[in-house]
Order: sequence, then C-alpha cells, then structure tokens
Amino acid sequence: MPHALDIDLRGRAAVVTGGAGGIGAACVTALRDAGARVAAWDLKAPPAGAQSSGSVHRIQADVTDPASVEAAVAASRAVLGPVHILVNCAGAAGPTCPLLELSLEDWRRIHALNLDSVFLVTRRLLPDMLEAGWGRVVNLASIAAKEGNANAAAYSSAKAGVVALTKALGKEVAGTGVLVNCIAPAAVRTPFFDEIPQAHKDAVLAKIPLGRFGAPEEIARLVLFLSSNACSFSTGAVWDVSGGRATY
Repeated sequence: MPHALDIDLRGRAAVVTGGAGGIGAACVTALRDAGARVAAWDLKAPPAGAQSSGSVHRIQADVTDPASVEAAVAASRAVLGPVHILVNCAGAAGPTCPLLELSLEDWRRIHALNLDSVFLVTRRLLPDMLEAGWGRVVNLASIAAKEGNANAAAYSSAKAGVVALTKALGKEVAGTGVLVNCIAPAAVRTPFFDEIPQAHKDAVLAKIPLGRFGAPEEIARLVLFLSSNACSFSTGAVWDVSGGRATY
C-alpha cells in the first residue's frame, strides 16, 4: 500500500467542477501536480487560447443544466478518455438572510448549484469508474451541513443533501472499487468569501478554535488523498476540515 504522502495519479483522469477559482482551482493544481490529467469545469468561459495547458483542459459548463453537463462530459472524455476521479466543487452560498426573506427563486438556485449539480455530474461520470473497477468521487459539503447556519437555510440544507447523497452512494457502490467521500470545511478564504459581510465573518471566526480561516490548498491536500489509492477504507464518510470547529 502506498505511503499517504506518496500520491501518484499518473494514468488517472479527473474532472473538477468549479475548477477556475478558489478551492476548485487548488484541487486542479494538486491533482495535476500528482500526475493526473484534469478537466477543469467552470461556468466562466476560459480565456481565448487557454482551453488547454499541459495536462489541464478548461471546459465551460453550467453544472445545473443537464444539456451543458452532457456537453462537458463529452468534451472531457474527448481529451481525457474515461474519467476515474470526480471532484464536485462547484457551489455558492447565496444570500445571507432570514428564511422569511429568502425567495423561492434563490432557494431553488442555491439547491441547483450545490446539490442538483452533484447528482447531474456524478450520474454521468460514475459509469466510467464502475467499468474500470476503480474510481473516486469527492464532494465538497460544508460545516453548515452539520450545524445548520442561521441566515443560510438554503445553503445549509443543500450541503446537508450532499452529505446524505455521499453516504447513500458510498453504500450503493461499495465493493466495486469506487469510493465516495465528502469534505465539510469551515470558512475558507476564497474570492467568494470576500463578499460575505464583515460582521458575519467575525462571527464565523469566533467559532474556530485555531483562530483563522482555512486556505484552499489545505482542502486540496485532503481532496488529493481521497482521490488516490492511499484512501482505501473510507467511503460514505464526512471529513472535517474546520480548524477545530466541528464537534460531531
């Protein structure tokens, strides 16, 4: 069995949703540096001439739209072949407000981006892994899935759905060579995080015993482990990266 720090993903193909920035971009870099060929999906179109760079291929995709997902799957397979690793990283927190002020439109949009997308993408790429007899699905949930953050009902419930989906699918495919896990980070410094009101950030920081926010690279290192042979006896699990905030 390989040492946990000696992760070699040469010969593996990976898809990372939300791969253009923040945690997703850090995951793309970590997987690439470990030798994987990576398709980085993102809603933003890649700059002209930047669709491919070495072993990273950038593909525009709306992960809430089944037709866009189909097109991105076809484009990924065209450059990578069968996909062995899927990191579902696309997501957004949406408005910070009481439930009574939350519109149905925002509720549905946040669930579509954070939960429906995991279903849409996973069901299209899972067959590649089952056919190969080896695969890794890593879903990005949140500490909000476990705690239920006030003024973030849509985001909290959507990420709780990601946890439940992870546990259900992990059981469904157990014994096939495909492992399914999720990560529940506390607050991580990303461009998206800078949009959160300062008062809310201060309240979040007060809950973290280590006294700081996480970095995308710290999440990516755990994603790398969960995407490799070093992870061999974990499926349907929730991995906390919370600076000590998580208590269960």
